[in-house]
Order: sequence, then structure tokens, then C-alpha cells
Amino acid sequence: MPSRRHFIQRSASLLALAAAAPLLPRFAFALDPTQLLQRVIPSSGEALPVIGLGTSRTFDVRIEDDSLEPLEDVIRTFINGGGRLIDTAPSYGNSEQVTGALLERTSTEAKAFLASKISATGRERGLQQFEASLRALQTERIDLMQVHNLQDTRTQLALLRELKEQGKVRYIGVTHYRESAHDDLLDALAREKVDFVQFNYSVGERNAEKRLLPYCADHGIATLINRPFQRGELLARVKDKPLPSWAMEVDANSWAQLLLNFIIAHPAVTAVIPATSKPRYMADNLKAGHGRIADAALREKIAQAFN
Repeated sequence: MPSRRHFIQRSASLLALAAAAPLLPRFAFALDPTQLLQRVIPSSGEALPVIGLGTSRTFDVRIEDDSLEPLEDVIRTFINGGGRLIDTAPSYGNSEQVTGALLERTSTEAKAFLASKISATGRERGLQQFEASLRALQTERIDLMQVHNLQDTRTQLALLRELKEQGKVRYIGVTHYRESAHDDLLDALAREKVDFVQFNYSVGERNAEKRLLPYCADHGIATLINRPFQRGELLARVKDKPLPSWAMEVDANSWAQLLLNFIIAHPAVTAVIPATSKPRYMADNLKAGHGRIADAALREKIAQAFN
């Protein structure tokens, strides 16, 4: 049982956080950010929080105060809630530029782990796209660069290795978002040495459990999970259903937390990157990285609840 001294120290740390970020919504302080579950990147040993932030669609807004204000609260909630990894891409419209602007406006650049992508054909176009990403994100180095949807994979990974040697990129990887591409991802991983692979995985799309997740676990490759809610389809299935009482077995108080718990309960998952434009949903997503994690039997019960 925690000592009184531990309780006082923990309370003091939370008060200090609140003082340091007075504009952060009150609900963001319901959880201790230091208790957010983390997983290790196999190639380096660096730890990352299991809940990241995707920016597809949600951050594709105009660079204007009225558009950025609610997203500022999303970033503040995410970073001050213990999150780090923000995933974006040039193909997500204004998302890279908005991400850079938000990190600058909230003075949280140093706390973020930035992940972006190359979706070009040919070395020169890939390099031009990378340099444009640096400008949009307002940074001199990107933590993770990924070949988007396996486009011109060999050429772009060769470029990313050069950039990694130059210190402009810390990690490299490949991505896709469809189950039909999982075999292609496996082929790429067998040919090319990468630090990360990003793909879709959820209670409604479980193909990755067959070969992709086990392969990554066996070969020391970090995994990022996209489409955890299948663009909201999974949440729509349970919109009018009450949360089951057994949800408290994993300290979940929302359907979204159950979906995210199902994903991060797989030991080969490094982080999941749900997207949102609402700070209260950001806080709700972060809570999935706190508390107990589902065992195999409870994972199946979660999956069945969405069928």
C-alpha cells in the first residue's frame, strides 16, 4: 500500500503539472501522466507511451485561430497527459503544418515524438517531400520517418537510411492501413531492416494477429497501430449500448477505452494512434493506457461485445 509520503509527493507533482499548464482543460488532470503505460522500442530500448495521437482528417484544418483553438487543447491534453508520439503525413492535407503550428503555440515541441511519412516515387521527390515536412513541422529532425503505404519502398528506405546517418531522422519504418497489404508488409520486413512498422489492427480487423504481430515480436520491430476504431464504425455499433459491468476489470469507463485496451493488451503492440479533434476524447483515450490490461479471455470478451 502506498505510504503517506508517497501520496503527498504524487499529489505535489500533479499540482505542479497543473500550475505549469494553466490552460489545460480540468479533466486532463484526472490521471497521473507518469503512470501512463510505456513500451520499449526494440531497436534502441527507448520507451514510448502506448497511447499516441493520429492526425489524419482531424488536423486537416486551416491555419487560423478559430480552427486551431480546439486542437490546441487536444495537444495540451495529450502532451501534459503523458503522451508523446504524434503521427502525421504530407498526404493528410494541412495536418503536418497544423501539427507544427500547434506544438509551437503550446511550447510543447521538445516533448513530442514526431512521426511522419514519405509518399513519393524517386529519390529526389522523396527528399523534397522530407525537406517540406521539416519546414511544416518546424523542426530540424523527425523522430520517425515511414514509407507510406509501401510506395517505392526500396528507394525511399535507402533515402531514409541516409537521413538517419546524417542525424535528420532517428527511426525508420513502413506503413499500410489495409489487411490485404499485410503480406506485402511481411515481405518488406523480410527484405529491409526497419525500426517500426505501422498497420491496422482492431477488434474488427484481427488479421495482424496471425503473422504480422508475431513476426514483429520475434524480429524486434516496434509496431504502431492505426484505425483502432475503424473510422468510428466500431463505436457506432455500440452507440446505444450500456458499458458492460466487466469493463471495470480493466478500469475502463468508455467503449473507446475498451477498444484501445484490446489493442495494447497484445504484447507485440508498441503504441496505438487514435485520431481526435476533441480534448475530452483525447483525455478518454489516454485513460486506456492506465490501469489493468486485459488477459486473453477478456480480450475475446471485448471483441465479442462489438460483434
